[in-house]
Amino acid sequence: MGLSGGELDRMAMAVLQPGFEGTEPPAWLRRALGEGLGGVVLFARNVARNVIRDADGLDGTAALVAELRRERPEVVVAVDEEGGAVTRLEAAGGSSWPGNLALGVAGDESLTRRVARQIGRMVASAGVTLDYAPVVDVNADPRNPVIGVRSFGSDPQEVGRHGAAWIEGLQSAGVAACAKHFPGHGDTVTDSHLALPAVRASREVIERRDLPPFRAAIAAGVRAVMCGHLLVPAVDALPATLSRAVLTGLLREELGFDGLVVTDAIEMRAVAALHEPGEIAVRALAAGADAICVGVSSARGESVYALRDAIAGAVREGRLAEERLAEAAGRVRDLAAWYDARAGARAAVARDADEGLGLAAATAALRATPAEQAAAPLTKAPLVVHLAARPSQAVGRATPLKLGQAIEEILPGTATADVDDDGHLPDLSEAGRPLVIAVHDAVRHAWMRRLLDEALRARPDAVVVETGVPGPPAGRLYLATHGNSTASARAAARWLTGGV
Repeated sequence: MGLSGGELDRMAMAVLQPGFEGTEPPAWLRRALGEGLGGVVLFARNVARNVIRDADGLDGTAALVAELRRERPEVVVAVDEEGGAVTRLEAAGGSSWPGNLALGVAGDESLTRRVARQIGRMVASAGVTLDYAPVVDVNADPRNPVIGVRSFGSDPQEVGRHGAAWIEGLQSAGVAACAKHFPGHGDTVTDSHLALPAVRASREVIERRDLPPFRAAIAAGVRAVMCGHLLVPAVDALPATLSRAVLTGLLREELGFDGLVVTDAIEMRAVAALHEPGEIAVRALAAGADAICVGVSSARGESVYALRDAIAGAVREGRLAEERLAEAAGRVRDLAAWYDARAGARAAVARDADEGLGLAAATAALRATPAEQAAAPLTKAPLVVHLAARPSQAVGRATPLKLGQAIEEILPGTATADVDDDGHLPDLSEAGRPLVIAVHDAVRHAWMRRLLDEALRARPDAVVVETGVPGPPAGRLYLATHGNSTASARAAARWLTGGV
């Protein structure tokens, strides 16, 4: 091709999707967009807490995105909006929608499709191009610290069916979906934000268990796939993000995906411990990635320009083929063009509110043991003890309505106590006050199971509510919500109280 220096720099800029600080575009970001920056990723830190209208009448995040598009109309604006535990646009109060595991347990693909369409409605109203969702990892190991309730379940076929329905629902709203985390993050016990996980399964098991949901996502027309920072020795000795065997051989050639491949955030320790950011970007592009997600940028954007320079330098040195970079930049443009062509779908979904759907979907996922429990167990204000570990970095700072708060909306006078792995149980002996113990992923935390056992010895009449991946039922009554969204908390509170 023989690109000039300026053309090469613009092409290198086109494949970057950085995050930034604040609820307004900083000066460096405006400049970078003018110089060809292809994408931006939004986090909770970018979502204004107050409604602030600009001159065009846009409010909050929509006003921010409109400013970005004034600088570069074709910019790809991405966000992690999965519903359930992972939300950015509703981070202040938690998601109005149950997460994937709840939808999988409800078992109704049409319900999954409707929920995803409404998430698409919310995302579209903010002007977002690309939603980094859904998670189509098969949660093969219940000890998994980062997937859990973000997965539709442990059955590959069910995950595939619900993943496809979610993609169809979201994309019907005119927003691009992104299946993640290829080739499958479900069979790990390591959080890739902290270290490099390894999937030690055989190639046969990976083919049978982990790949079917991605095949279903591709068949459903998913516009993007996010690769996971995973070591999969059965396929390659390199992490998937840096592996041509995974991204080109497996995803492109074997599964036939021809859309946008985006990396998970490259500052995650799984890959950041191996190489400098620029080298990660170059190797990922050479392996077959098209867009480089960078969650954290320096205050003045120097880190983004350093990535641009590393990519352009690698082309000049012959370590990254110019044709490969051009192909990647072209796929970014293709995604932007797909979004532009679906303005009509976004206009239609804006008039398509489905009131009460989030609560109904969360209610459909509730499962009680014993199943024959008929009467609502709470008739007076209880003490609700929350046993919960610190959220993973994937969840971020989302603050869903807790079960105790949801019950207090119905039964004023409800008391709550939060206990973490360093804490102790409060006094459980108050006469006449029912006790509810809310746990999250107790199957993964020995300290949580120990405190739960201690509480049940003191109060065998306690009700136990599991908001994560269920384990063996405990207590007189065990209620599994299969998620910890605000919608799930309100559904559980209504069930426990009979909505009195």
